[in-house]
Amino acid sequence: MNLPGNGTRTRPRTAAALALLLLLALTACGSGGSGAVAAGTGAAQVSSAPADDPVAGVRPVESVAALLPAEVRKAGTLRVGSSVGAPPAAYYPNGQDKPPAGQDIDIADAVAKVLGVKLQRQDASFETILPALGSGKYDFGTGNFGVTTERLKTIDFVTYVNDGQGFAVKTGNTTLTTQVSDLTQLCGLTIGTGAGTTFEKTLTAQKGICAAAGKKPYEVKVFSETGAVTTALQQGRIDVVMSTINGLRHQAAQPAAQTTFLGEYHRLDVGFAFKKGSPLTPALQAAVNELIKDGIYARILKKWGTTASAIDTSQINPAEHA
Repeated sequence: MNLPGNGTRTRPRTAAALALLLLLALTACGSGGSGAVAAGTGAAQVSSAPADDPVAGVRPVESVAALLPAEVRKAGTLRVGSSVGAPPAAYYPNGQDKPPAGQDIDIADAVAKVLGVKLQRQDASFETILPALGSGKYDFGTGNFGVTTERLKTIDFVTYVNDGQGFAVKTGNTTLTTQVSDLTQLCGLTIGTGAGTTFEKTLTAQKGICAAAGKKPYEVKVFSETGAVTTALQQGRIDVVMSTINGLRHQAAQPAAQTTFLGEYHRLDVGFAFKKGSPLTPALQAAVNELIKDGIYARILKKWGTTASAIDTSQINPAEHA
């Protein structure tokens, strides 16, 4: 979900261009280096991160840190592949390249503090992180990765929120006006979504349901950038977006985005991702549960407006929700 390019963008001169810039500042964020949107003053104000810093007071917990492998404790670092896609999970505030902010960033940083280690964060595109875990490039990955039966075959997860799949349309578009509870409601429409996501897989796997119902099939357009999906929606190149519940809800709350959230379709546990058999999972699970117990977890979710996604306890490799 990276936004390529390294140059400074020309300041928009028309109202339409300014509106698009504001929209991109809300939804498009780099995931591979220097790709953030160069935003003007108005966009920067819209996309600033909340001021609360619940992570600042987190201290190491020896009993939890002791669960780490000895070599990790000695090194004092963990390498994390981080997909920086859009608020509230992970994004670049104010159109800047560094540092990233968001729910996933805060939770990962707080976990590292409990464990008494430093994170070596490497931004990466969403679809590259899970394959790279097996090669040892990262110790774990973050990117709002949903726990699915298919992923559990090759990936271990430590859960930290419950998010899932939802839909949104451009405000004022009456093509689809009700909550999507059945994908046949999408027949004949063009749906935009992110590459390598559970959304793409769900839509692709179920594409035959429209023909089976005697209806025109829906079309799926896949984008590697979150901002590109939303731009396509605004320009009428797609009818509806399928993405994360929290992301779509957050976006719809921003007036400049001009999108309407159509509600939840399917809930999924979301977790830190590890190569199969990683010895790190017990320590990170215990760290998340420590944050839940001491109230830091609740403060982080409140900061990012995601309290409805709170979990009572972190799990390792829970079964996918039916």
